[in-house]
Amino acid sequence: MDSHAVPRAAATVDLRWLLSVAAGAVFALLLLLAASPPSFPLRPASLFLTPFHASSSTAARRALPPLFVEPTLSATPPPPPASPPPPRFAYLISGSAGDASMLRRCLLALYHPRNSYILHLDAEAPDTDRADLAAFVAAHPVISAAGNVRVIQKANLVTYRGPTMVTTTLHAAAAFLWGHGGGRGADWDWFINLSASDYPLVTQDDLMHVFSKLPRDLNFIDHTSDIGWKAFARAMPMIVDPGLYMKTKGELFWIPERRSLPTAFKLFTGSAWMVLSRPFVEYLIWGWDNLPRTVLMYYANFISSPEGYFHTVACNAGEFKNTTVNSDLHFISWDNPPMQHPHYLAAADWDRMLASGAPFARKFRRDEPVLDRIDADVLSRRPGMVAPGAWCGAGAGDNSNSTTGAVDDPCVAGGGGGVGGETVRPGPGAERLQRLVTSLLSEENFRPRQCKVVEAN
Repeated sequence: MDSHAVPRAAATVDLRWLLSVAAGAVFALLLLLAASPPSFPLRPASLFLTPFHASSSTAARRALPPLFVEPTLSATPPPPPASPPPPRFAYLISGSAGDASMLRRCLLALYHPRNSYILHLDAEAPDTDRADLAAFVAAHPVISAAGNVRVIQKANLVTYRGPTMVTTTLHAAAAFLWGHGGGRGADWDWFINLSASDYPLVTQDDLMHVFSKLPRDLNFIDHTSDIGWKAFARAMPMIVDPGLYMKTKGELFWIPERRSLPTAFKLFTGSAWMVLSRPFVEYLIWGWDNLPRTVLMYYANFISSPEGYFHTVACNAGEFKNTTVNSDLHFISWDNPPMQHPHYLAAADWDRMLASGAPFARKFRRDEPVLDRIDADVLSRRPGMVAPGAWCGAGAGDNSNSTTGAVDDPCVAGGGGGVGGETVRPGPGAERLQRLVTSLLSEENFRPRQCKVVEAN
């Protein structure tokens, strides 16, 4: 027998003593709680305990709720988690000679202080147009205060149907990521490329409201692998764009030999107008697995490469092919079968434009009268002013100056109602866009139309 063992009787006495001490402590605690109730609510014991004598079948039917943990010693419930701020958009708006006034009007219709903008007039436009555009941005009280609009001064040559359109888009994307002057770029969630002949059909508040509900890795890009006649007419011919290496614009020239279709990746084609997520844009610029650079080299000799480069990269990249939404979010009126250019839109297209739910439309002629109706009925925008939103202090009401009779810009007079533009005021345009997006992301349209490979081509 071990010399340190405790006799059985002593062990019994010690156990009774311990039980009596525990009972006394519990009784004292109950008295204390009765004398001074706690400042935080107590949960009923039934929320924590299931009677030990309950049968196993009863316990299975009565599953224990999650353990309650009071976050603070206060009867006031904690505030709900803050909703994320509305998304930000990075817009590239491009034009050529004669497009300066349309580009300026498009900027005002699309403007919001949360967004970022790059305006690019290609090298065919005179330097005076770029200088006037930059002066307009610097002099505008709202735009200059936010400092979120940049005019590209060293313009790129852009050849119609050539790869220089792709390089200009990538130039803007890199500038948005890296920022002006070599620092980190502004925060943004989606990149949108537009031309001076595009125009919005919703307010930026509408767009932000609907996109705030979406995963921020979605890429809206109209695409198909059924390239059909384009295989023979665009993929097999080889062209050279002089805009890549000459100071003056020249026509594309054709190489007599033809090439076969690639086997290292699948070709996709579609619209040149897109809404791309920031993760995908970063992938295009950094190209960490080299696919974006490889495909870019291939499309350098491809006719109308803007209608294929981004689509082919997205649908051949395992990380992004499941993020595509098969739409360019534009209302465009085409012939059937489509010709090289769409119809110019006019007043006769009004009902179809709004019924489409699309946030953008194209193409419009300069000073097309239907643009005035869009400004008045959709954007509540007065001539020469930015489209108002919740960020404007005075909104879009009657802002006539009682002294002079002139109309004051509500966004200048108000100084911005929402802190950082984080407040949005969606209108009827948000309802139209919501219906479109709901349809695009439906079970019938989303996955079945996503980077689908058609083996026939």
